[in-house]
Amino acid sequence: MSVYEAHSPQDMMDLGAVIGRTLQAGDVVVLHGPLGAGKTTLVRGLGEALGVDGLIQSPTFVVARVHQRTDSTQPPVIHVDAYRLTHHDEIVDLDLDIDHSITLIEWGRPYAEHLVEEWLDVDIQRATDDVDEDIDLGEADSGVRVVTLSAHSRSGQPSRRFDDVMEAVDASRH
Repeated sequence: MSVYEAHSPQDMMDLGAVIGRTLQAGDVVVLHGPLGAGKTTLVRGLGEALGVDGLIQSPTFVVARVHQRTDSTQPPVIHVDAYRLTHHDEIVDLDLDIDHSITLIEWGRPYAEHLVEEWLDVDIQRATDDVDEDIDLGEADSGVRVVTLSAHSRSGQPSRRFDDVMEAVDASRH
């Protein structure tokens, strides 16, 4: 497990870049946190590091977007927003090529074990509990976010696949 504090949207983008540089085809990253916590901001940083073509926006209304990369020999990035899904069959029915892509799933905790053997869980929380409303992580919301990364496996056994991600995140804090 690795814990990171993001003090600004740029910190969240930077964290995404650190994570992105360690990912490979078949990797699944599951992002959690309240509305406006910075999930999509982190994905934007990850996309920049991976050389994704075009703008990354939340796929809330289309559920999933496939982003090609500038280097077409590299695996695409799939960005999923599972907020409106109610059953794991719905994400399976999207027929995403997870084995040959880097897949990022916002609100995906209930679905990960139905898709892959191992995944990286990224939990984003506000550092203070006194925020009563969900607001976007932008200029108006400079609150600190606590980001916890942990690797999981379907078997429940410790996963070693994402050790390099944790090491890169830990090294980035210095």
